[in-house]
Amino acid sequence: MFQSTLLRRTMVLVLGALTMAMLMSSLAFLMAGRMTTMDMDIQSALQQESVYSRIFEMDPEFLDDDNYRSYFFSVTANAGRDYYLFAEDKTILMSTGNDLINLSSANTDLAINYFKDSNLENFSEGLNYQTIDSDHWNSKILIIVQKVKYNSTDVYLVSFSVIDVYNDVVMEFLNILLLSTMLAAMAMLVPTYILVRKIVLPIQQINDVATEYARGNLSVRADESHKGEVGELGTSFNNLADKLSKSINDLTTEKNRLQDIFDVISDGIVVVDKDANPIITNKALHTLFDRAEINNLFTERLQLIPFDEVWDDIEDTIETHESHSRTITDRDYAYQVTVIPKFDGDECVGATAFMRDIFNEQRNEQFRRDYIANISHELRTPLQTLRGLIEPLSDGMVKKEEDKQRYYGIILDETMRLSRLIDDMLELSKLQSGTMAFQTYPFDLNDLIDDLEIKMRPIIENAGIEFSVVYNSGKVPTVMGNPDRVEQILIILLDNAKKYTPAGKSISIITDYIESEGKVYISVADTGQGIHEYDINNIFDRFFKADRARGKKGTGLGLAIAKELLTYMGQDIKVTSKYGEGSTFTFTLSKAQANDNW
Repeated sequence: MFQSTLLRRTMVLVLGALTMAMLMSSLAFLMAGRMTTMDMDIQSALQQESVYSRIFEMDPEFLDDDNYRSYFFSVTANAGRDYYLFAEDKTILMSTGNDLINLSSANTDLAINYFKDSNLENFSEGLNYQTIDSDHWNSKILIIVQKVKYNSTDVYLVSFSVIDVYNDVVMEFLNILLLSTMLAAMAMLVPTYILVRKIVLPIQQINDVATEYARGNLSVRADESHKGEVGELGTSFNNLADKLSKSINDLTTEKNRLQDIFDVISDGIVVVDKDANPIITNKALHTLFDRAEINNLFTERLQLIPFDEVWDDIEDTIETHESHSRTITDRDYAYQVTVIPKFDGDECVGATAFMRDIFNEQRNEQFRRDYIANISHELRTPLQTLRGLIEPLSDGMVKKEEDKQRYYGIILDETMRLSRLIDDMLELSKLQSGTMAFQTYPFDLNDLIDDLEIKMRPIIENAGIEFSVVYNSGKVPTVMGNPDRVEQILIILLDNAKKYTPAGKSISIITDYIESEGKVYISVADTGQGIHEYDINNIFDRFFKADRARGKKGTGLGLAIAKELLTYMGQDIKVTSKYGEGSTFTFTLSKAQANDNW
C-alpha cells in the first residue's frame, strides 16, 4: 500500500499543507505580536509621559528648579529612557547624564539626527511620538516630544527609548504555537492516512483490474460496493469488461472461422508487409516444399520459401504494384506461384503470395499420356498381328491346311494375349479405383508355398532353371492376408523371374520371420540378367518392361498388379538388383494375432 504514488502524494500534500499552515500562522503570530508589543510599549511610554505632562502643566517652572530637574533626569534614566531638552533652534540644552544613558551611541545619534531633521511645525500641543529603525533588526527607537517651559522659554522635552519588536513573551508564545501545531500535525497523520487509504485503496484495486485487462484477463471484476464516484467507476469498468469480452469473443470466433478456412486451403499462402517480411502464413505453406531440395537456409524467409526467385517476385510486386506469376519445376517437384500486391487505400502495404504444388498434376498428366500411348501400343501389336494373319486367310492366299492351322494357332495365341491384357487392365483399374474388394484373414503361408512349389517346379525346371524353397527362420507363423491374392503375387513374381532367367540359373522362394516386427518377409530371387539401375525405379509402373530389346512377352502389368494387391492388404514390396547377376523381389505379410478370426 505504501508503494501507492497517489497515497504518497496525498500524504505529502497533507504534510505540506500542515507545514504551510504552521508557517503562515507563525508568521501571522509574529506580525501580530510585533504590532501588539510595539503598541503596548508605546502606550506604556505615553501613559508615563502623560503623567510627566500633567506635572509640567501644574508646575510650569518644574524644570527651572535644579533639584527637581536633576531628580527627573535620574528617575527617567532608571526607567530606561533618555531625555533631552532642545531649544527651538534644536540645540541641546540639557540631557541625561552620560553615566545614566540607556541608548547606545549609535541609536542616540540616529534619534538626535532624526529629531533635528524633522519639521517641528508638525508637532502639535501635547504629546507627539514617532518610531524609527534602530541599529538592530529586533528593536525600534521610540521618540516622544512635548513642549515645556524652561527659564520661561518654550523648549522641547524629547525622550528616546528602545522598544523590542519581539520580546520574550512573544517568542515564548511562538514556541508554544509551533509545538502545538506540530503535535496537531502529527496527531492528524494517522486519521489522514486512514482516510486517504480508504480513498486510494479502491482506486488501486480498480488500477489492478485495469492492469489485468491489459494482460488479457477479462474475468476479474472491480468492486461496485463503494459509494460515490469510486463505485460508479467500478461499475463502468465492469460494464466495459463485459462488452470488451463479448467483442473479443466475437472477434475470436470470427478469426477462428477465417483461420479454419485459411488453413483448410491446400495452397500455401504467405502475406508479407511492405518490407517483404512474412506476417501471416497458413499450415499448408510449412509442408508445401518438403519435396524440394533445400540447400540455402541463410535467412529466415528462405527457410519458409526456399526459392530466391519467389522473393524477388514479391519485392518487385511491392515496388511496381503489379502481379507476378511463375512456375518452378525440377525432377522431383513443380510449383505454381502467384504474387499479388496488397493495398491500404492507394498505398501498397505488402503482398500476398499463393503457391500450389502442381507436381502430381504434371505427373498425372504425363502418366495419362504415357498410359494412353502404352495401351495403344500394347493393343496395336496383337491387332496388327491378327490383321497380318487374317488378311491372307481371307484372301485365300494360304493354301495348305498345315499353314492354315499354324495361322489359326497364332491367331488364338494373340487373341488370348489380347484378352489377358484387357483382363489385367481391368483388374489394375479396379484395384486403383478401390472398386475391387476381397477379404483378408489368417492363413497358413507354409501350406500355400508348398502347394505352389508343386505347381511351379515342373514349369520352371522344364525351362532348365533350378528351383528351390528356403525357410531361413523355419516354418513361418500364420499370417494375415488373402491366400488367393498372395498366390497370384507369387506366380507373377515367379513368372517374371522365369522370363529373365536363362537356363542353368536358379530361382528361389525365400522366407524370413522377424519377431520384433511381427512380419514375414517373402522373397523371390533369381540369378538372371538383373535390372539396369536406370530401370529399377520404374519397375512397378504400368506397361513398363525392362530390356524391351529382347522382346520378352507380357503385358507389363504384372508387377503393377502385385504392388497394388499388396498396398490393398497394407503391405509393401521392394526390389534389389545388380545387372548381370540377378534380382530379388521381397514383400511382407503381417503375423496374425491370436484374436484374429475369420
